[in-house]
Amino acid sequence: MDLKFDREHIWHPYTSMNNPLKVYPVKSADGVRIKLDDGRELIDGMSSWWATVHGYNHPKLNEAVNNQLNDMSHIMFGGFTHKPAIDLAKKLIDITPSDLQKIFYCDSGSVAVEVAMKMALQYCFSIGETKRKKFVTVRSGYHGDTFHAMSVCDPVTGMHEIFTGILPEYIFVDAPQIAYSEQWDYADFKQMFETIKANKDEIAAVIIEPIVQGAGGMRFYHPNYLKELRKTCDEFGIILILDEIATGFGRTGEFFACMHANVQPDIMCIGKALTGGYMSFAACLANEKISQGISDGKPGNFMHGPTFMGNPLACSVANASLDLLMSYDWRKSVKNIESIMTQELISAKEFENVDSVRILGAIGVIQMKSEVDMAKIQNDFVEHGIWVRPFGKLVYIMPAFIINDADLRELCRSLLTVVQMN
Repeated sequence: MDLKFDREHIWHPYTSMNNPLKVYPVKSADGVRIKLDDGRELIDGMSSWWATVHGYNHPKLNEAVNNQLNDMSHIMFGGFTHKPAIDLAKKLIDITPSDLQKIFYCDSGSVAVEVAMKMALQYCFSIGETKRKKFVTVRSGYHGDTFHAMSVCDPVTGMHEIFTGILPEYIFVDAPQIAYSEQWDYADFKQMFETIKANKDEIAAVIIEPIVQGAGGMRFYHPNYLKELRKTCDEFGIILILDEIATGFGRTGEFFACMHANVQPDIMCIGKALTGGYMSFAACLANEKISQGISDGKPGNFMHGPTFMGNPLACSVANASLDLLMSYDWRKSVKNIESIMTQELISAKEFENVDSVRILGAIGVIQMKSEVDMAKIQNDFVEHGIWVRPFGKLVYIMPAFIINDADLRELCRSLLTVVQMN
């Protein structure tokens, strides 16, 4: 491969063109194994940013894409529909919280957040509550890199601080402090309640990642926080948006993380694992209140329509991915991953350079005391035969659900070896 050309001309994510982080040329990937161009194999700990829950090159997903190609790879969704889109909508309505009956397909997780926020604002406009233009969220959150999504990411510790003063300024409260398994205390929610109460006439929606804060901090908070948030939004007539892009499709041990709290959102964003990691695709689901509010008002139409909305290839592979997930006891698999990661990673708590260790479902996190040297630690992981992509102080893994016990233990043990070295 022409790595010199790559280095000089291709801008990779979260890096500089002047001094880019090293990239590793991939020849192929199968199951949980990534084969590099030089013949080395890596055990994948990232599921390609949490998306490939069934691993790579899965025959059922390959078959779905190939079969759809014989009919059509794409058709505009304005004025047309097709069976894969309808079949997928039926499946999503069956597996998501029961209030969510309306589905808007979009291109990516970040775009799903844009759509959700736009829905909330248009709903408020349509029902005549035109003063409601603000969003409330918590610190340590992350909702994507597009413009409006950046505005509800943590403005200080997140990746978008340089855009302060340019992005819309919304209302932030402290992140939930009580961990998932700790004893609940309402005091943890009090600031959110008081903030909503004080700004109730200005707030269109609260947006939050349920239970797991992803790229903003990899923190797991108590389900009762969500329960209180739902009650408070109902009390003050405020829309609740749940961003399930990273947490959906079983990653936390429930099909969707909001199910840990038995909470129904007004709008929910899904993506990442929706297609089993085969292509970029997402959806925004809404309840009857939102869809009718928008549709009964002016202009009546929801003014959004991505070019590749409802792409047949994406819908087909998403259908196959959901069928595959339902074909085996995924809960048992995720619970087994959680158990093994707990056994293997818990010893990192004793390392001098480690601040904490936390595990939930198929998510394992080691928080370091200092930020890692990304270039060095990435190379060390590759040299030890695993693929892990940390950020900041966070070294974490989210393996595919199909990973076998031996590969998972090797992944964890190699991870610990490298963490001790750094």
